[in-house]
Amino acid sequence: MKITKLPQEEKKLVKSMFWRSLTLYASVNPAKQGANGFAYSMLPFINHFYKTEDQQAEAFLRHNVYFNTTVPMASFVMGIAASMEKENSEKPDFDVSSITAIKTSLMGPLAGIGDSIFMGVWRVLIAGIAISLAQSGNIIAPIFFAIGFSSLPWVVRYYGAFLGYSLGSKYIERLYSEGLISILSKAASIVGLIMVGAMTSSMVMFDTKLDFKIQGESVLNVQEMLDSLFVGIVPLLLTLLCFKLLNKKMSVTVLMVLIIVLGILLSVLGIA
Repeated sequence: MKITKLPQEEKKLVKSMFWRSLTLYASVNPAKQGANGFAYSMLPFINHFYKTEDQQAEAFLRHNVYFNTTVPMASFVMGIAASMEKENSEKPDFDVSSITAIKTSLMGPLAGIGDSIFMGVWRVLIAGIAISLAQSGNIIAPIFFAIGFSSLPWVVRYYGAFLGYSLGSKYIERLYSEGLISILSKAASIVGLIMVGAMTSSMVMFDTKLDFKIQGESVLNVQEMLDSLFVGIVPLLLTLLCFKLLNKKMSVTVLMVLIIVLGILLSVLGIA
């Protein structure tokens, strides 16, 4: 589906979303990352497709949840989410959970692609040219780097917004008409859970220093014992405990403070 085939009114909405996406990480916190910026970017569609305040509030809260991906790739996800909100506003039996599932499943893979392209390749390429200019005494070097490095992300972000919205409108409607939307939702949920599991494994760490000795010889290294049972068992149990407490409506801020205090106590006591 080409961009030109979108209704003029929807083109304006996508453009508004693009400009709002510049605020994606203007307000960041560890619990939600770019959630506030994502929800703000979705407001044009939310206000257009939903007519009651309750529907608008529900849609806004749906997008004010954890979101983190490479900035230039975010608008593509926004476009898909916006097209799904349109479908949801038109179909009473639309699976609303599929919207969050799609977002969760896309942000991880797109972050990997985006970081590789923009930070691993494009930045190095532009920096190499700029350094060569600087070594020859050319004053254009910093200007070239600033413009060159930001140009590709801007192009990708702009057209990605339209591409996501166009593809979403086309293929989600097809999936819905063929009764495959539930399969899409389930598959996206599985991918999202895999991504969350990978994040837990790589970001939540615990290594205990407890090592019981007799006459100077180690008889029980607690960390080795834990690893022999299940590598990463403590981080896993800690993550599940946090999830349980969040389900019990514990504040994220309170939970973070408790984890920090626990970490300090374990360090002071020489346990970890």
